[in-house]
Amino acid sequence: MTVDVLIVGGGPVGLTARALLERWGVRVLLVEKRVELSPFPRSRLVNVRSMEIFRQLGLAEAVAARAFRPEYGRIRFRDTLFEHDFASAAMIGVHAPVPESPVIGVVTSQDRLEPTLLAAADTADAAVRFGVEVVGLDEEEGAESVVARLVDRRSGEETRVRARYVLAADGANSTVRELLGIPTAGPGALGHVTTVVFVADLTGWSAGQPAGVYATAHGSFLPLYPEGGWAWVVPTPDDPERADWLGLVSRALGPDGHGVRAEVLRVQHWTVTAYVAERFRHGRILLAGDAAHALPPAGGLGMNVGIADVHNLCWKLAGVVRGWAGAGLLESYEAERHPVAQLNLRQAVANAQLMFQAQERRREQLRAGAGASVPDQVELPWSERYFAQLGLVLGVSYHSGAVLADDSSTPLRASHQAPSQASLQAPSRASRQAVPHAPAEAPPHTPPQLSDPDPDPDYTPTAEPGHRMPHLWLTPGRSTLDAFGEWFTLLTPAPEEWERRAGSSPVPLRIEALTGEYGDLCGLGPHGALLVRPDGHIGARWTDRPDGDSAVRDALAGISRSTRLPTRSA
Repeated sequence: MTVDVLIVGGGPVGLTARALLERWGVRVLLVEKRVELSPFPRSRLVNVRSMEIFRQLGLAEAVAARAFRPEYGRIRFRDTLFEHDFASAAMIGVHAPVPESPVIGVVTSQDRLEPTLLAAADTADAAVRFGVEVVGLDEEEGAESVVARLVDRRSGEETRVRARYVLAADGANSTVRELLGIPTAGPGALGHVTTVVFVADLTGWSAGQPAGVYATAHGSFLPLYPEGGWAWVVPTPDDPERADWLGLVSRALGPDGHGVRAEVLRVQHWTVTAYVAERFRHGRILLAGDAAHALPPAGGLGMNVGIADVHNLCWKLAGVVRGWAGAGLLESYEAERHPVAQLNLRQAVANAQLMFQAQERRREQLRAGAGASVPDQVELPWSERYFAQLGLVLGVSYHSGAVLADDSSTPLRASHQAPSQASLQAPSRASRQAVPHAPAEAPPHTPPQLSDPDPDPDYTPTAEPGHRMPHLWLTPGRSTLDAFGEWFTLLTPAPEEWERRAGSSPVPLRIEALTGEYGDLCGLGPHGALLVRPDGHIGARWTDRPDGDSAVRDALAGISRSTRLPTRSA
């Protein structure tokens, strides 16, 4: 069997990659060693950027329909599940809409998300084989394909598949990464955790106090589905096989379980790990998601970073496979995503540490207040905006051969260092003035005002090359982000002029009109333009009419034929 891309791993990252590649007309085979989709809730937060990607795939409404209401986008800290909050924090972009995006993130369990993603691509050119494991990968030097050896875990039958590229999204314990011998860097294993899935009638109590996570001194409780179901997440005991999980859950609920009758359905033991692979690519094999970077769950970054990985990668694979891009374009994947993974790893570890600090402050309060009144609240070691993370989610900037400097065909080369928090969240003063926040429901004829207060200082929209194109309403209900798909998009106040200028190119391109007000906000003159890549990041910007008629063709050729970047320094 021969395919364009073999995807290894059937979790949210692999399934999203399959849906993206299918839309590009790329022939795909996905293999997953489990015999079915995971029955465990696992990742539970779909952030606003992932929902933008799902909107592009036509899936956002289906994902939201199976998710919790926005008010569940909150974490509550309590002594026991049934007591009052001693602290609370909203998940910005989930708890309520933000003007920086046309969508809102959701709290939903991974076992509800995966079936929606699986159904998103159902053609013969996007086949899926469950219960099949990769046991070998052979890539001869100079060859134009990889031969994967696959074993059916039920029958033991071995088969071979030839693929032009392999996309490994097979999790933190990646078989592919191990076969390639790619090392990882980071803290590694941070602890062993158990998730207990149970049912109990807590609706009368939780309806008026909704949250996605209730962090208590006896573990964290997570509502799983809008219609019911719970998970209890706790450090794994010394002898988990002999543990009385029903008794442990009942005691964790409080004295006598507060009369609640619980039934344990499933128990899963897992390890919290923290690392980034030293390389995301080995020849024709590329790593994504947890195979490339494993992040602690605090803050809900891990799955979302992986979805952004494949959103970045799949259009590049499609271009190379379909012939309108050179193989050098794939070099930009690691250059762009490796620094993002490093930054998210640091943030996720910091999130976990700060959550522990909040609980430790409460324990100190309780010890100091023994025999006396205990304060109702704890001062959190972060502001209410701590879990916003919009700078990480929407403010990522890419520097690679697939991004050109303003008004030129010169690539923005990667520095090969993880960008600092400040570099992601604080664009130049000119950029801050260029694109303020667009009101979430503003019609296109009402541009955002420069004097509007910034609702989240951690993210400032900017139209500088390398950044995600800011959300602006082109027409009622249609965002700039809705203009992007399986093509490059040229946004300009002068579409007819740029139609003539664009000419003919093998690279798919569409031209969209941008109102004069929005052109000004994006730093464009009346004859300027933005060239936006299929992943929604700005690949080039001309602030006004460029010299010569080949600017668009040159930019498309420069981006799609990116040359090899220097090797990352140690």
